[in-house]
Amino acid sequence: MATIEKIAFFGLGHMGGPMAANLVAAGFEVTAFDLSAAAVQQAVANGCKRGESAQQTVEGADVVILMLPSGDAVKGLYLGARGILQALDTDVLVIDSSTIAAGDARQLIAAAGDRGIRAIDAPVSGGTAAAAAGTLSFMCGGEAAAVESAKPYLQAMGANIFHAGAAGSGQVAKICNNMLLAIHMIGTAEALQLGVDNGLDPTVLSDIMRASSGGNWSLEKYNPYPGVMEGVPASRNYEGGFSVALMLKDLGLAMDTAAGSASSTPLGALAKNLYQLHGGDTANAALDFSSIQNLFRRPAGD
Repeated sequence: MATIEKIAFFGLGHMGGPMAANLVAAGFEVTAFDLSAAAVQQAVANGCKRGESAQQTVEGADVVILMLPSGDAVKGLYLGARGILQALDTDVLVIDSSTIAAGDARQLIAAAGDRGIRAIDAPVSGGTAAAAAGTLSFMCGGEAAAVESAKPYLQAMGANIFHAGAAGSGQVAKICNNMLLAIHMIGTAEALQLGVDNGLDPTVLSDIMRASSGGNWSLEKYNPYPGVMEGVPASRNYEGGFSVALMLKDLGLAMDTAAGSASSTPLGALAKNLYQLHGGDTANAALDFSSIQNLFRRPAGD
């Protein structure tokens, strides 16, 4: 009988929870850890083992996967005298699917390399629906051999695996993608509201634009107008999904990267400003990023 590979999984939010569940469904033994007791409880219900501490979670692990909200969170878990890196055997593979600065990713991969540990950055795209369905896209940075070693685990969670280049390249690809996502989500919301304000049915207008030159992922998979598409955050009061706060984080990373390379990103900067305006309200910051639609909607009675 083949030995079941053991995976230590950190970060069980809207994306990480379904990803861990898909690894269990693929036959891996997953020990899961999160600071949220409710998230851990859900992971256990999905077949994961409970990680009692960060150190205990990685004991005996063949693979470590991180899906954390920020670079500081990743470095806090990973580095330092109490970081998990010091507890890993040299034959462990580390896959960081968090979205963080490319420079932070390079630092983490270099620190792993200093200990003879293989590590890659592998941020994801596709949203919560793709996380649940196991159809995410992974954008990988690191040595080709390490990316190849990661494929059996990534394939359990995703449908598309890209090797973007050297360490940190996956993060650069991810922030470029999410900057574009923010831009076309805002454009989609603006166009839909223009139609509604002029008497069009948002469902009919969505169908028209989706089949025309304005078609894009936001229209096809993640319509921002309430009631147009089932199963998306817009049809459940913008709850769940990818938060405005996280989109703002990614747009901040994009702007920092643009500054470092002297790249011109006027639409990215405008998208960040609009999400900053929308997310200035704490309640909005917790909503899905498609709630940018509300920035264009008229108050009741207007």
